[in-house]
Amino acid sequence: MRALGIILAGGNSSRMHELSNKRAIAAMPVAGSYRAIDFALSSMSNSHVQKVAVLTQYNSRSLNEHLSSSKWWDFGRKQGGLFVFPPTITNDNGFWYRGTADAIAQNLVFLRNSHEPYVVIASGDCVYKLDYNKVLEYHIEKKADVTVVTTEATEADELNRFGVIETAGDGRIIGFQEKPLSATFPSGSLISTGIYIIRRRQLIELMEQIAEEERFDFVRDVLIRYKDAKRIYSYKMDTYWSNIASVESYYRTNMDFLKRDIRDYFYKQYPDVYSKIDDLPPAKYNPGSVVRNSLISSGCIINGVVENSVLFKKIFVGNNCTIKNCVILNDVHIGDNTYLENCIVESRDTIRPNSRHIGEDGKIKIVVEKNDRYSIG
Repeated sequence: MRALGIILAGGNSSRMHELSNKRAIAAMPVAGSYRAIDFALSSMSNSHVQKVAVLTQYNSRSLNEHLSSSKWWDFGRKQGGLFVFPPTITNDNGFWYRGTADAIAQNLVFLRNSHEPYVVIASGDCVYKLDYNKVLEYHIEKKADVTVVTTEATEADELNRFGVIETAGDGRIIGFQEKPLSATFPSGSLISTGIYIIRRRQLIELMEQIAEEERFDFVRDVLIRYKDAKRIYSYKMDTYWSNIASVESYYRTNMDFLKRDIRDYFYKQYPDVYSKIDDLPPAKYNPGSVVRNSLISSGCIINGVVENSVLFKKIFVGNNCTIKNCVILNDVHIGDNTYLENCIVESRDTIRPNSRHIGEDGKIKIVVEKNDRYSIG
């Protein structure tokens, strides 16, 4: 593909509450065995984008560890590769990334030293599969300055989390409201997926200009500001897409993988989604265990009842436990006689025996225990 990739993975969201206390959102576990950033990286790899930069910042240790080898996504050949760019303090710059545009502007050397004519910019906190080649073909056909990948909003009450877009008949964007306060938009409103295609030289010129003006946000200071002056088009994707940057959307996205059609789309249909592989044994179901409509990852040992839940790697479920409608993150020990319902359990937790946690009134309860696993009798 005649493009290089940039994945914006440095952001934080207060909507994630305790879940983002120790990891970047792009490093959040998804669907049992993936991290959120795997979906953007896999789309880059499957679209034959050979050179990809990941811009990291907030709580990036877990994300950097996940990206320690490019082989999982088939980068790192003689040409191209996977590059991780955290903020760098220099004599000329003493700032962390102050926004999405500033993150790109601080890494203009990467763009200047590249030769690909186009750039694919993607967010690291979305779950989807997309052939960027089709977006590039559309971009060239429309003679667009910028192409924004859009999708129809499925949750009207969450429109204030996204950029809401209005288009003309030919697909050109004529209206763009970023995270509007009002959620009165009709069902089927187009929202931005945070995926853009732009010519590399034009991106460099725009970043240089807004850096001089001390502007830092790509959406507000490029897309909205130049909406009338530049040819900015919408490419509508009609396949599954979800943003996980809130507790509710993160829980809902994981629950979506319990639906056969979505599970088959990601697990069985080409192209594949790739991730870093852990050398773990298959899940073990001891006598008396019951599992219904759940995803159980490798390294798990199940003794109790698990229903409509997603269990990530290395989960131990004790005797007489009941787990319903839950997302259990990696390396959790659940003591005997525990009851969990409508919960997200943070990774590396130890749930004491006889515990009871229930998310009530339609809300998801985040369970964060700091018990010492080896001192519990």
